[in-house]
Amino acid sequence: MITVNGKPSTTGYLVRPGDEIILFKDESSPPKDYQLQLEIIYEDEHLAVIIKPAGIPTSGNQFKTIQNALLYNLKETKEPDALNWPKPVHRLDASTSGLLLIAKTKLAQVSLGKQFEDKTIQKIYHAVVIGKPDDTGEWKSKIEGKFAHTTFGTLETVPSLRNESLSLVKLHPHTGRTHQLRIHLSEAGFPIMGDKLYGTKGEVFKGKGLFLSSTGVKFFHPSIKEILSFEMDIPAKFSSLLKRENRRWEKYKGEK
Repeated sequence: MITVNGKPSTTGYLVRPGDEIILFKDESSPPKDYQLQLEIIYEDEHLAVIIKPAGIPTSGNQFKTIQNALLYNLKETKEPDALNWPKPVHRLDASTSGLLLIAKTKLAQVSLGKQFEDKTIQKIYHAVVIGKPDDTGEWKSKIEGKFAHTTFGTLETVPSLRNESLSLVKLHPHTGRTHQLRIHLSEAGFPIMGDKLYGTKGEVFKGKGLFLSSTGVKFFHPSIKEILSFEMDIPAKFSSLLKRENRRWEKYKGEK
């Protein structure tokens, strides 16, 4: 239950100045087994990358969470520093879909956590927003008193009868503040479609959810000592919405 500098240690190790020593909480009771089939992008003995579906919390005090579905989906590791069960090393909002990093060993848990802390893990998101942002740009502000930085690029814009225009944007958060992307887009005047918390009242499509997805992640694998990069397709509902709005606009123009 103890690591020194991110690696499992022994009672014979002599502590040195500058060592980072972490004591892990002893968790002996596994979570309830939620039999939800997840799409696994990558898995080895130390970690996994899965696609989190929208509408399900990453973890929390409820049964239907990604945390409770991991034992049902992932293989048991044989590593000596195995966690009692796999654990997410970061969170996605319940309404956000996309790539989620899972630790299966203490080595992976400590290393990935440190990479998030040091802001060396690169993440990419895609979203459908109301309005037409600039082709490229960035937002810098304070969220709950802490610096937040996001860069973006606009990939496509279509006319919309209801909202004048909708845009598909690619987002790169350089910091990891709570709701950072949702807040930055809302403050800039381009709220994410389906955002009940920061969006425009009346612009939430019933049953469609939030149009935000974590589509790319790049990190250092602590065991194989390589940089790994993973991407997923933009959710189909994003392109479907844009095509539908464009068709409605074309039909409206034809009827005028």
